[in-house]
Amino acid sequence: MKRLFLAAFGIVALGLAMLAPAFAQTKGTVYYLVPTLLDEFQTGSVSALEMFLKQVGYEMKTLNADNKTDAQQTQMNDVITLKPAAIILAAVDFNALKPSIEAARAAGIPVVEFDRQITSTPSDFTSVAGTIEIGHVAAEETQKLLTARNGAVKGKILQVLGDPGDPYTLDIQKGFEEKMKAHPDVAIISVPAMQWEASNAGTIVADQLVANPDIDMIFSHAAHLSVAAVAALESAGKKPGDILMMSSNGAPVGLDLIRKGWLNVEVEQPLYAQAAAVAMFMDKVVNKQEIKPGEYDVLGLKSVVTEEAWGPNIKIPGAAISKENVDNPAFWGNLKPPTDMVKPVE
Repeated sequence: MKRLFLAAFGIVALGLAMLAPAFAQTKGTVYYLVPTLLDEFQTGSVSALEMFLKQVGYEMKTLNADNKTDAQQTQMNDVITLKPAAIILAAVDFNALKPSIEAARAAGIPVVEFDRQITSTPSDFTSVAGTIEIGHVAAEETQKLLTARNGAVKGKILQVLGDPGDPYTLDIQKGFEEKMKAHPDVAIISVPAMQWEASNAGTIVADQLVANPDIDMIFSHAAHLSVAAVAALESAGKKPGDILMMSSNGAPVGLDLIRKGWLNVEVEQPLYAQAAAVAMFMDKVVNKQEIKPGEYDVLGLKSVVTEEAWGPNIKIPGAAISKENVDNPAFWGNLKPPTDMVKPVE
């Protein structure tokens, strides 16, 4: 009996030893608090973060706030009690979530800001697109388009912003208008689409076509806003090409509008790289290790980590998409996730 017992014990021990590496691959659970799932960037961010975090050993769970600040605050409080390895936050309201961020970090839970930079309080890591730079690229493309149409950089632009509480849209506006200041013959009308609602963008475009029938160009800060803008243009009897159009996030619907001739340019927000960067630095974040400033390669994009007052911040560049390169699989809007595996930064 003793021999049988020892043999059985040996088999169990061997089985546990064989299972140990599999258990070791799971480094913990990370919660992603997404602001909404109403647009393709947000749904894409969930699948991209989940894929890349799995590659480096983390399980991810997602909570959707449906664009409600109070719901996201409650979610943060609930997640803090669960003591996850980390929290990834894309804030509905970057000021209102400050106390929740501070509460999580006080409880020893690191907080990563994704896509929506929060500068009012420290976080453990921030991964964002170069939004001011997106504005710069948009301005450069605008100058080309207006010159081709009007013979010079002159005309009237309707700029449809996102929600004014979101630094993403504010930074794009800042970068865009910064570069357009050198061209006084361009008039820019800026109107926010509250809560990033497409219907609000459609109403803005419809109203402005009446108030300013000489609009040369519509620049929307997200592709789903351009879809509503197109609907408003069609209702007004416009055809593709009658008014120049540009968006600034590179979503699938934007790429489709380029193919249909409505949209001239999409300035891509590098979704895959933003998500990959979070996974690359997650071990550093969870283990509370130093994240060194400098240049890093993120899915082939030269990205820069800087140490800011709010903590380590990585900024990832975007690119202009037009009919000439719209089918490039590197653009996230073509929904072909990269096959390259990400590796933790050592």
